[in-house]
Amino acid sequence: MKEPPERAKRGEPRAARSEHRRCVVCGDRNPWSLGLRFEPDGDAGVRARVRADAAMQGYDGVLHGGIICTLLDAAMTHCMLDRGIPAVTGELRVRFLHPVPCDALLEVKARIVRERPPIYRVSAELMAARRVAARAEATFMRRPPAGAR
Repeated sequence: MKEPPERAKRGEPRAARSEHRRCVVCGDRNPWSLGLRFEPDGDAGVRARVRADAAMQGYDGVLHGGIICTLLDAAMTHCMLDRGIPAVTGELRVRFLHPVPCDALLEVKARIVRERPPIYRVSAELMAARRVAARAEATFMRRPPAGAR
């Protein structure tokens, strides 16, 4: 497998990192960022851990489904960025398997399933207490370079 372009400390190409600094999930310039740091996981994957808390709840004691979707989407986005491919989510399908407690230590993993540039299929899992609590599949599209719109 070909090595991606120059990587930042977090495994992302510099251009992707600079465009992501205000991200609500991983941004270092967003005061509300969850602060996730994705790391490579195998040939085409990434993973990160985060401790959920009550500020993320929907129903009492249960992590909000929108937060779960956001974590899954972010992991899949970072899969693309880790490969040096700036991309956007075109379609996202999530399957909620189990309720996630608000105080759980979560692990989110994603991997590229199929590549047909400029279209990519990516999958992700969110785990709590070593059990898969949600799964996602998405179609990503390569994003045009900045200024080429």
